[in-house]
Amino acid sequence: MIEPHHSSTLTGWREWVRLPAAGVPWIKAKIDSGAQTSALHAAELEEFERDGVAWVRFEVHPWQNSEEDAVRVELPVHDRRTVRSSSGHSQDRIVVLMDIELVGRRVPAEVTLTSRDEMVFRMLIGREALRQGFLVDSAASYVGEKPERKIRRKNRGRS
Repeated sequence: MIEPHHSSTLTGWREWVRLPAAGVPWIKAKIDSGAQTSALHAAELEEFERDGVAWVRFEVHPWQNSEEDAVRVELPVHDRRTVRSSSGHSQDRIVVLMDIELVGRRVPAEVTLTSRDEMVFRMLIGREALRQGFLVDSAASYVGEKPERKIRRKNRGRS
């Protein structure tokens, strides 16, 4: 269920999020009001056609520095965009539509697919998703639900 836009759900500058339709129960995300669109680390990107419509197949690696628990996802291509990083580097990216569960709320979002291997967070939540009723407390972290301790340790490369 999509919540009304007038909500003011508090979120920290980093949160654990879920990608339910993609089958990703937990992934750590940076909340970035400076980015317009959300971004997701996607490996093995492969474009294909299904019934005359452009689709993309990719893997989500939810854990930093690990391919363990990778999830294979297939979604229609929603758009293609040129995205400029904070360092000024431009990159053409595929955009898909995905639901994101952030601080207990499920919202639709446009998500660009890219390699975030060099980044601390596998996902970035941008303004387009946040404007659906989220307030960012830049002094807070993980104000929403978080996975059990063994999952959090797995993200840090520990068993």
